[in-house]
Amino acid sequence: MRAVKMAPAGGLARRPWVPLALLALLARAAFALTERYPALSLFQQERHRQRHGPAGEWAEQYSAECDSSFLHFHESDCDIGGSSSCESILSLNTEKILSQAKLLAEQKRFPFATDNDNTNEELAIAYVLIGNGLYDEAIRHFSTMLQEEPELVSAIYGRGIAYGKKGLHDMKNAELALFELSRVISLEPDHPEVFEQRAEILSPLGRISEALSDLTKAIQLQPSARLYRHRGTLYFISEDYATAHEDFQRSLELNKNQPIAMLYKGLTFFHRGLLKEAIESFKEALKQKADFIDAYKSLGQAYRELGNFDAATESFQKALLLNQNHVQTLQLKGMMLYHHGSLDEALKNFKRCLQLEPYNEVCQYMKGLSHVAMGQFYEGIKAQTKVMLNDPLPGQKASPEYLKVKYLREYSRYLHAHLDTPLTEYNTDTDLPGNFKDHWAKNLPFLIENYEEQPGLQPHIKDVLFQNFESYKPDVQELICVADHLGSMMQYETPGFLPNKRIHRAMGLATLEVMQAVQRTWANSKVRMNGKTRLMQWRDMFDIAVKWRRIADPDQPVLWLDQMPARSLSRGFNNHINLIRGQVINMRYLEYFEKILHFIKDRILVYHGANNPKGLLEVREALEKVHKVEDLLPIMKFNSKTRDGFTVNTKVPSLKDQGKEYDGFTITITGDKVGNILFSVETQTTEERTQLYHAEIDALYKDLTAKGKILILSAELGEVDAVCNLILSLVYYFYNLMPLSRGSSVIAYSVIMGALMASGKEVSGKIPKGKASIKISKYISSLVDFEAMTAPGSEAFTKIARSWMNLKSISPSYKSLPSVSETFPTLRTMIEVLNTDSSHCLKKTIVVV
Repeated sequence: MRAVKMAPAGGLARRPWVPLALLALLARAAFALTERYPALSLFQQERHRQRHGPAGEWAEQYSAECDSSFLHFHESDCDIGGSSSCESILSLNTEKILSQAKLLAEQKRFPFATDNDNTNEELAIAYVLIGNGLYDEAIRHFSTMLQEEPELVSAIYGRGIAYGKKGLHDMKNAELALFELSRVISLEPDHPEVFEQRAEILSPLGRISEALSDLTKAIQLQPSARLYRHRGTLYFISEDYATAHEDFQRSLELNKNQPIAMLYKGLTFFHRGLLKEAIESFKEALKQKADFIDAYKSLGQAYRELGNFDAATESFQKALLLNQNHVQTLQLKGMMLYHHGSLDEALKNFKRCLQLEPYNEVCQYMKGLSHVAMGQFYEGIKAQTKVMLNDPLPGQKASPEYLKVKYLREYSRYLHAHLDTPLTEYNTDTDLPGNFKDHWAKNLPFLIENYEEQPGLQPHIKDVLFQNFESYKPDVQELICVADHLGSMMQYETPGFLPNKRIHRAMGLATLEVMQAVQRTWANSKVRMNGKTRLMQWRDMFDIAVKWRRIADPDQPVLWLDQMPARSLSRGFNNHINLIRGQVINMRYLEYFEKILHFIKDRILVYHGANNPKGLLEVREALEKVHKVEDLLPIMKFNSKTRDGFTVNTKVPSLKDQGKEYDGFTITITGDKVGNILFSVETQTTEERTQLYHAEIDALYKDLTAKGKILILSAELGEVDAVCNLILSLVYYFYNLMPLSRGSSVIAYSVIMGALMASGKEVSGKIPKGKASIKISKYISSLVDFEAMTAPGSEAFTKIARSWMNLKSISPSYKSLPSVSETFPTLRTMIEVLNTDSSHCLKKTIVVV
């Protein structure tokens, strides 16, 4: 412990303005300071807590620029470590406290200084105490002064600051701080810094609208780059990204050199789906601050959303070179690697994340998930249990990981128990309890009455071991490489879809297994499915792809919706996609907005023609000016029934019963007074709707099987074309039915590719990334499911799909490939082949090329 240096008598004699009680206070304060923090000031401790504690990056970023009015008592353009004005006004002994207070008073470097030197010196001492973190002592000192002069503004203001700095977690401190600052405003209403201080207390309490009002008043009194940035921050937190962008832009116009404002300007672009603009802003922030870790992290995430794995990896790596212990970058990089199919590399990042932050739920959950996906069930369930034990505090919202983890643990136990059971002998959809499936698919809290847990891990069932590529026979190696190539043909070249090599391999193998199963069916062979030997039905064909999609990523519930409990199905099971929510744009579907908009405009004209013929001309003229979805909001006002929003239903024409139509999907648009909209699409899977689609698919599959058998005997061009068209028509209805809780798109496309290969044709063209113009449809987008859902009929979808598929005759070498179902007959063998390294395939000549 350092000794407290007492000031010499002569030194005190020269300060007649210091009362003896105050000297005792200062001595006690100095002793308390040295007692508690002999080497590091309380002020520095507070700064460290704000940087690295729960407040996280916001405090770190703002304190890094050294201009938060909550930490400093005057405007400053300081640079940490560079200017003396940034140094903490603290001392470890009474002499220095008095000396620095004297200097502070002489320079009047505190708020609301008076014309009285003695008063200023007493005020300065209290402000120095705040700087030392001795808030209670400062409050007592301000209170003593206010007893003598109740309306001393600087003392009221200082006491408010001290209450705030004591900690807003205690509502009493927050209420007292707000009370004091409100008193200051009533006495001195023209000082922007007071409004800003009050906003900084209101915002962490969740009183954002009041905080915004205070910052707006401060800006009206004296605009500054900092105030615009602070207000932009609150708009950003409120998800008003457009208004936040305006404030960050104004802030940058007043002061260009603000890497934090530039970063958050980029984030306003990012959340509105404007990824290229976001990337430019992040790069600009890095020009201003080359070691800006958060800018590299955000740049990596933007590239990840674009699907650019290499650029994202480079950005994340640069962030980690600056700080190898940056937890959020490790977490984001790990998640990107997981969704890229690089599970082993992902696991390394999650483990490092947990070394630094043992209670990080995201990293703990992802660690457990990665282990289970690779067949390491003991380690996986151990990690999952740790997440389960981290119960939220009373009143605290449970994290998404906490809500999901029990489903994952139960499913993991089920998978482990079936590792070595032949896949043909059981059915996951019928094995798992109905209410479990229903709750899991709907992402509901795990509150299931009378639920009986899956049995724990059985010691005799060992984890999956890593299988070297070279350990497989040459023909199996060829099978794996062909699967990798076929899977890559399914990749969407659209923002939001990161290439996943694990999914590629799984769905490539699914394609080959579908091809082989369909060929056997057309040759009158039976298949073994769900413990029964019978002729293959259309659901069996899709179930092949379902099993591969399930095991590729066990985090996602890939379940047949018609196998859900009857009560759930009678209510309807919705597949819901938000295209725009508020100002948050789902960037995956941007290519479709214009196409859907044209459809909506046509339906609005039909509606008004039937219900509002007198106003039809006015509506038509208004619709001609509509160029984006947001422009539809004023159109709603033309009719009282659509004032708050409207829905538009698509129809799917039947091939089986000409003139009959089925319900497609529903488009919903609603808006609020400030222009935020909800633009969404959903399909409602009811029992009645499902039966209608099943009847359509049954008829098409029956026709397909009959024509397939003829094709086996006679490979005439006309027969091949007819079979190809039937395959695409069948899958058109599957896409519009959306019968699975997840994964319908890639499952359906793998069935298309496999069935086409069975007919002697293979897809040689990749799914297009942009728009194309053909007679049947103005747009071709890169999402096959949405192309089917927005096509006017099965013939239109077939024509569009064939335009990019570039079908060609299949290579004879496919016939020599081993049977997929016999090579990988169990979950264990499936996981092994998904785990094995695929880099060898790059050195091989793939038969399909």
